Amino acid sequence: FIGLGWSDVLFLILSGVVLAAAFAVVFGRDIIKSGLFLILTLGALAGIYVMLGAAIVAGAQVLVYIGAISVLILFAIMLTQSKLAPVKLAFQTQVAPAALASVLLAVLFGLAFGSTDWGSTVFTDTPAATGTAPVAAALFGPYLLAFEIASVLILAAVIGGLYLAMEPKADEAGEELP
Repeated sequence: FIGLGWSDVLFLILSGVVLAAAFAVVFGRDIIKSGLFLILTLGALAGIYVMLGAAIVAGAQVLVYIGAISVLILFAIMLTQSKLAPVKLAFQTQVAPAALASVLLAVLFGLAFGSTDWGSTVFTDTPAATGTAPVAAALFGPYLLAFEIASVLILAAVIGGLYLAMEPKADEAGEELP
């Protein structure tokens, strides 16, 4: 495929998904769809981390950002019941300064990346990768009970938030509790 290996093609696909989904998050009008595109963006970014050999970072990306933060954002959006963005967004009046700042930052990053000697960033005394075994042993060893307690507390908080956000039914609205 045009002199590219499969890993290069996979990287191009994942980076294209990251960019397209990120643009959909920023420019989308439906906030629920923007939240789902955020999950897609973070998932494709986790795929890039896996390709780079950073499995722990990819796992943390999936567990923390996709599994917790994105779901929390979607719960907050759904509970507030505000689905559509306003017709004229507040930041639309600052398009020209934002575009100028973006172009200047892109030029600055291009100059910085172009003048960097990338071969010298790997040091000779860097220890070999040990994999995920030490992290798994620590998480599933002495800290397992703490993580399980935290997960039960988070579950209780979500259930409590859902209960507090529920609207009373029509027949329960005017009744007094005994």
